[in-house]
Amino acid sequence: MARDRNTPDRYSTAIGRLMLGALVVMLLGLFLLWRIDSPRVERLRMEITDRVIPNFSAITAPVTAAVNILRSARSYTRIYQQNQELRRELQQMKAWKEAALQREQENARLLDLNNVRLDPKFTKITGVVLADSGSPFRQTVLLNVGRRDGIVDGWAAIDGIGLVGRIAGVGERTSRVILLTDTSSRIAVSIESNGQRAMIVGDNTSRPPLEFLEAPETVRPGDRVVTSGDGGVFPSGLFVGQVTQTQSGRLRVRLAADMQRLEFLRVVRHQPREPIPTAGDLVGVPLSEPRGAP
Repeated sequence: MARDRNTPDRYSTAIGRLMLGALVVMLLGLFLLWRIDSPRVERLRMEITDRVIPNFSAITAPVTAAVNILRSARSYTRIYQQNQELRRELQQMKAWKEAALQREQENARLLDLNNVRLDPKFTKITGVVLADSGSPFRQTVLLNVGRRDGIVDGWAAIDGIGLVGRIAGVGERTSRVILLTDTSSRIAVSIESNGQRAMIVGDNTSRPPLEFLEAPETVRPGDRVVTSGDGGVFPSGLFVGQVTQTQSGRLRVRLAADMQRLEFLRVVRHQPREPIPTAGDLVGVPLSEPRGAP
C-alpha cells in the first residue's frame, strides 16, 4: 500500500525533471540560435520576432495596466498632498487677508482723524475705544487714555468727522466719554447758517432733538450744526451734524459721528473759562440763568 501511494509522487517528480530539462534545452537552443551569424538563421530570427512582437503587447497589457494603475495611485497621492498643502496655505492667506483688512480699516479711521480741521491753538490726544459700556439708560465708552496722559474732565471727544461726546470721569489710565446720545448730555450749539443758539438734548436715539431754538422756522433741514462755545466748556466751531426734520415737524440732528463704529477718538485739549465743579454736570450755562450770572 505504501508503494502505491509513492507511485504518483515518483511520476510527478520525473515529469517535472523532464519538463525542466526540456525548458533548459529550449532556452539553450534559442541562445545558440540567436548567437549564430547566418542568413538563414537571421531569417528565422526575424520570422520568430515578427510572430512574437505583435502579440507581445497583448501579453504585456496586464503588466502595463498594473504599472499605469500604480503610477496613477502615486500621482493621486502626490496631488492629494499638494491639495492639502494648498488648502493650508489658503487658510493662512485668508487669515493674513483678514488681518490686513483690519489694519487697513484702522489706518483709514486714523487718517479720518487727521482730516478733522481744528483750531491750531488746540492740541489733541488720540485714544483707542476699549469698551462700549452703553446700556438702555447710559451710553458711554471707555478710552485707553487717562490722567497720566493729561486728560481733563469735560474735554470734547471727536472721531474722524465730528463731535462724539465729552469726557465725564477720568482715571489714571482710562477715561469715560458720555456720548451725545446719552440722556444726560446737553451740548450748546449754533446753526451755522444763521447763528441761532440751541441745545442738543440726548434722548438715547441716533438723532437727538434740537431744543430752545428762538426761531425754529428759519432753520432748514441740512443746515450744519456746530458747537457754540457757550459756557466755555467746549471750543466753538466743532462740527456736530446736520439738521433733519421729522414728519411731525420736530427738528433733530443727524450726528456726523458714527456712534455704532467707534474705534479711535481724539480728545481736544481745551481750557474752559468756567470750571466744572462735578463730573457729569450739564455742559453749558443753564438757560434759566442769564449769561454771565455768578
